[in-house]
Amino acid sequence: MNCIIIDDDQMSRRVIEEFVERTDQLNLLSSYENAMDAINAFSTGEDIDLIFLDIEMPEMSGIDFLETLTNPPQIIIVSSKEKYALDAFNYDVTDYLLKPVNYSRFFKAVNKASVRFKNKVDPKEDEIFIKKNSALVRLKYKDILWVEALENYVIFNTFEEKYTIHFTMKAIEQKLPSGIFTRVHRSYIVNISSINFIEDNAIIIKTKDGAKTIPIGKSYKDKLMGDINLMIK
Repeated sequence: MNCIIIDDDQMSRRVIEEFVERTDQLNLLSSYENAMDAINAFSTGEDIDLIFLDIEMPEMSGIDFLETLTNPPQIIIVSSKEKYALDAFNYDVTDYLLKPVNYSRFFKAVNKASVRFKNKVDPKEDEIFIKKNSALVRLKYKDILWVEALENYVIFNTFEEKYTIHFTMKAIEQKLPSGIFTRVHRSYIVNISSINFIEDNAIIIKTKDGAKTIPIGKSYKDKLMGDINLMIK
């Protein structure tokens, strides 16, 4: 993955540069001490797959920088403070590292980015067609909130409608991209981006009619925790 570093702290920048150099999955394109200079990197035509981004910087903060990106690559926040984690979560960052960063924690974040990178969905392949009566209905992956098993059928749940088809959960799980969907129970597959809350052993997803509570199976919990952007120590 081609990556850049944006951090006004020279020592922190050098540490991340060294970590990148040690990591085979990464290719460092440039390292910047401020976000303003980094903006120009997006006009060079080089493909940037990952950004290691500080939050607190002069002139333009990391959050302000994210606001300038219309189609951002993956972001790994590297910050000395936890308080920005919630704001960062709203930008679908891949991970949130607290300074000082050790290599093992850095490598774990890079592995998460690598999985996302490999499962990146081509814009031409971000949808699935399912049969409804005698017609084929196009569903964008982003519109599918969760998939639920019902005996020999599965139900695709969107914000507006439900679609029931004759299929098995195992077959559906194989067809849906793992970077977007994750199995959380023997009867449920959820769109990771549709999760609003995780409380105890349940997922809460907002719907047109209120909220849906989806149980988390014991055997699926560890994988779920690995799939989401878990921003805790």
